[in-house]
Amino acid sequence: MGRIADNLARIRETLPAGVTLVAVSKFHPAEALMEAYGAGQRVFGESRPQELAAKYRELPKDIEWHMIGHLQTNKIKYIAPFVSLIHSVDSLKLAEAIDKEAAKAGRVLDVLLQLHVAQEETKFGWDAAELEHFLQEKILMRLEHIRVRGLMGMASLTDDMSQVRDEFRTLRHAFEAFREKYLPEMDILSMGMSGDYPLAVEEGATMVRIGSSIFGARAY
Repeated sequence: MGRIADNLARIRETLPAGVTLVAVSKFHPAEALMEAYGAGQRVFGESRPQELAAKYRELPKDIEWHMIGHLQTNKIKYIAPFVSLIHSVDSLKLAEAIDKEAAKAGRVLDVLLQLHVAQEETKFGWDAAELEHFLQEKILMRLEHIRVRGLMGMASLTDDMSQVRDEFRTLRHAFEAFREKYLPEMDILSMGMSGDYPLAVEEGATMVRIGSSIFGARAY
């Protein structure tokens, strides 16, 4: 087996049944993705719509593509016809734009709502109270071409693992509360990356996004 296949095998051993591994392949060449594909990986995450569209055209069609980065409304058109899941819906404006492009593509797109739980202001995401307002008023539910599958969030970039755990726990509590009150069909809690995914899994993640631990450092 190659290095990427070895890394994948090692990570899979640490994941419980029911946790989906998204291989974050952004900035990595198609050859690297094909090594992961050959090792059985089928779910890949990209953060640039044009790069994602190019890889979709080049690589096998049974790959499930996830858009994981901050998404600009004018870039949705590149991915709407084929993307499986959009992780980072962080505003009503973006949700409405996705709904519009999904309608043009004749699809209902699965999305995750990004909640801001980190200490850093640079992270995107809804404030919990603001998101609750939109759920309470059923504003998001009126969009017919998106389906809210769950929540997504990123913890602070810190060595303080107790803080990271607290942020993941906050996200899980919001997921459970919103599911109980507004969206009983929600089934995805996407949190945890290469440096902190074991904590995320302990705190209830059903999906983790892992890049550098699989592919190594990115070639920008």
